[in-house]
Amino acid sequence: MPGTPLETLRTVFGYHAFRPHQEEIIAGVIRGEDSFVLMPTGGGKSLCYQIPALHRPGVALVVSPLISLMKDQVDALQANGVRAEFYNSSLAEREAQRVLARLHQGGLDLLYVAPERLMGESFLERLKDIPISLFAIDEAHCVSQWGHDFRPDYVQLGRLRELFPRVPLLALTATADSQTRTDIIRRLGLTRATCHVTGFDRPNIRYTVVDKQKPFNQLQTFLAGRPPEDAGIVYALSRKRVEEVAGRLAAAGIAAAPYHAGLGDGERSRVQEAFQRDELRVVVATVAFGMGIDKPNVRFVVHYDLPKNIESYYQETGRAGRDGLPAEALLLFGYGDIAVARGLIENGGNPEQNRIELQKLNAMVGFAEAVTCRRRVLLGYFSESLGEDCGNCDVCLDPPERFDATEEAQKALSCVYRVGQRFGMGHVIDVLRGSRSQRLLQLGHDRLSTYGIGRELSSEVWGGVLRQLVHLGYLEQDLASYGVLKLTATARPLLRGEERLDLARPREKPVAPVKPPRRAAGNIAYDDGLFQSLRSLRKELADAAGVPPFVIFGDATLIEMAAFRPTDPEALLRINGVGNHKLGRYGGAFLEVLRGHGGAVPGKER
Repeated sequence: MPGTPLETLRTVFGYHAFRPHQEEIIAGVIRGEDSFVLMPTGGGKSLCYQIPALHRPGVALVVSPLISLMKDQVDALQANGVRAEFYNSSLAEREAQRVLARLHQGGLDLLYVAPERLMGESFLERLKDIPISLFAIDEAHCVSQWGHDFRPDYVQLGRLRELFPRVPLLALTATADSQTRTDIIRRLGLTRATCHVTGFDRPNIRYTVVDKQKPFNQLQTFLAGRPPEDAGIVYALSRKRVEEVAGRLAAAGIAAAPYHAGLGDGERSRVQEAFQRDELRVVVATVAFGMGIDKPNVRFVVHYDLPKNIESYYQETGRAGRDGLPAEALLLFGYGDIAVARGLIENGGNPEQNRIELQKLNAMVGFAEAVTCRRRVLLGYFSESLGEDCGNCDVCLDPPERFDATEEAQKALSCVYRVGQRFGMGHVIDVLRGSRSQRLLQLGHDRLSTYGIGRELSSEVWGGVLRQLVHLGYLEQDLASYGVLKLTATARPLLRGEERLDLARPREKPVAPVKPPRRAAGNIAYDDGLFQSLRSLRKELADAAGVPPFVIFGDATLIEMAAFRPTDPEALLRINGVGNHKLGRYGGAFLEVLRGHGGAVPGKER
């Protein structure tokens, strides 16, 4: 494609500026460099390979783990006039042959393919005669056993670097801690890759945790406080719970449906399509639902049960607000959930994997119990720091009471030091509280100076103190090594009595769900009546084309239209998300609605 990547961004995709890091990544791929890209959901990962695919000769092969995700992404590319197809087991024989014919004729810019299909010997043989512009491996954490969603089919992708040494390879993920990152790079042979870690923060998502009391009533109250057009996902751990919650929501008059692996393929596809097409407000699902969702206007994610690890929580909450507009993540947290999650993990067959997963569960509990800024805790898990409290989580919006915890912190830090920085939280608490456990006595830790110096506080309180010390950076917790606690350099002044530390008291009552965040991005004032009219037109056009509404235009694009009310094609092109192809295909219909609402707003221009 002629022109610059920025011109492609504007004319094909309808956006006027790159997001942070995109331009640098795209330029490297166009030059033929390998790249590892860790970017939050909604950060614009897809453009990092879609634009290079239009600037390099040949076809880009995009590896994606889920059939439904491929279809949505191909629909969206085709709506922008890009020559894209997918090739997977869902295609009938005639359709599969048509796609392969286009591939051999040089009629494709991008082909989405499942890993097992790509790495089949017959397909690899076929690729020998086809110019390939790049390989893009989406959801790359699936290649790592350290990742929370390991898929054996992904391991074979490690052969690509050896089979196609001159073709640039991108690995992309939104969710990988440092160990998973290292493992991905090793397994895919990306030793010369440029690494782009753009951060994990999703500032538009508000994180809220409430004590689980009457969970269904709490869910109903949460939904009642949101606009009726807001769609979202409710995650639960068991199929039985999913069916029960979905049934009760439907009985209460809410358009809801269950989704789990026990349903037939046809029913799962029906639910997913209805949700994508804005015909369902709520999908109640096990973790089987989500990776295949490319719906940008999910406004909320509710965890009815505790996720087993922070990676899953981060990825599942990341389904919300991918359009950049305000969204909410609500977690209902009950201590009974910890035992259930622990039981699910311990039923696994691999003791080493179980140990890792139990440590990750402990970190998830630490997030749920946090009395410091939740975003700090979440980002801290991924070794990322936040300069200041976020102001967009329940802890920041309704801060807990604080107390002078200097003495308690000194006792806890001293105890970590006295046990040799070789034990986890449970053992440190046992020493502080003077436990007579057999293991503690065998180790001789009843003779330490810190033994029993914290008897006056409960295990729960000491757990809260230690977790806050981890969140605040005074301690680090090695999850790969039994959750061992170690002092950081930050702890020294506190231990020497050179500084005071205030900590938060744990909450004893649930925090009420916060009010729904404002919809408009950047506080743009817009006409809600016009926005609803534009949504109705979008739905009508989407149904006629057989695609989800967001493929026509996203909510953020409609909000800009409702705010700036363009009345001619040139002005409409200035709206983010309107490219040349969509202007030609849909511009007339949208301009007709916009003109019918009184035309451009004086003094407001995009």
